[in-house]
This record gives sequence, structure tokens and C-alpha cells, in this order.
Amino acid sequence: MGPMELHITGDPTADRLLSDDAFALLTGMLLDQQVTMESAFAGPEKIRARLGSLNPAAIAEYDPAEFVEVFKERPAVHRFPGSMAGRVQALAETVHRDWDGDAAAIWTSGNPDGAEVLRRLLALPGFGEQKAKIFLALLGKQCGLRAEGWREASGHYGEQGSYLSVADIVDPASLAKVRASKQAAKAAAKAAKSPAS
Repeated sequence: MGPMELHITGDPTADRLLSDDAFALLTGMLLDQQVTMESAFAGPEKIRARLGSLNPAAIAEYDPAEFVEVFKERPAVHRFPGSMAGRVQALAETVHRDWDGDAAAIWTSGNPDGAEVLRRLLALPGFGEQKAKIFLALLGKQCGLRAEGWREASGHYGEQGSYLSVADIVDPASLAKVRASKQAAKAAAKAAKSPAS
């Protein structure tokens, strides 16, 4: 990844870690469910501060029960410490085993195209289709990913000028736009579910 500066969490230290450490960014994306985006992406810095490292091998080998305690320590890393600590360890194990501990290799090794990067992301534990597409869009829009066809592979998240996900957050104003579009999508989904009165 080239030199980039992400502005997702509102915390300069947490944002710097995301900018400098590919595994931190991947972990933030993994944690991005059922909590605010800022909270999810601030999680890797909390883990790093408590463990002294965000090395995938070290996290994979950490005692699972103790790792849950790391998540529970206040401020908590995630509101579901048990399940999310397990997912982060599974992700760390996969990055350690399949990518030699180098998370960035997932989107750089062998010069993959967008469809291949998406396939690799989908193979990671905890990455479903939506999460993988959003992360691919984040790499393309903010992290200098030059994989051919990344926009197409990331679907509507890759569209220029969309404010749909963390991929589009560069400052407080864009964060507000993304939050509004997420709330509108939720409201529309809710309206679609409720029977017409």
C-alpha cells in the first residue's frame, strides 16, 4: 500500500495504525458490524495497545480465553467480545498461515485483478460478500489499489461519488453522508418488511 492517510475513527493514533498496518485495516473491517464504523475501526489500536503488537502470528497463538478478556477490557474492543475475539483470531490465523503474516499480500501478491482480490477476501473468515466488496472499495478508493476491475468487482460500493460505506469516509462531512445513506437504507428495508397499512 502506498502512503495514505485514512480518517475513519476520529482518533489520530487509531487512524495512523489503519494507514500503516494492513492487518489493522483488515481487522477493523472485520469488526465493523453491530457497532459504529468509528468504534469498529478503532478496535485494532485498542488490541495493539493492550497486546503491544498487532502481529497476526502473535494474535493467532494468544490464549483464546485471555484474548476475550483483552476485548472486554474497557473501553471494550467490541460489544460482542466473545464472538468477535474468536473471529479476529481466526482471521489472524488465516493471514499468518495462508499469507505468511502479510495481510497486504491478499491484495498485492501476484498482481491480482479486482475479481481475484474479491475472491481472496471472500475466503477470509468473517468476510461475507458485502464486507468483502466494501473492503475492496476501501482499498481502491483510499489505499491506492490499482487492481484492474476493482470498481466492477466491488459493485455499487466502488462507484465514484457514492457515500455508501467506510470506503467513502475521508472526513467528518463524508462520515455524516455515509451515516445518512445507511440510515436511509435501513429505513427502506424496514418499510419493505412491514405490511402496507
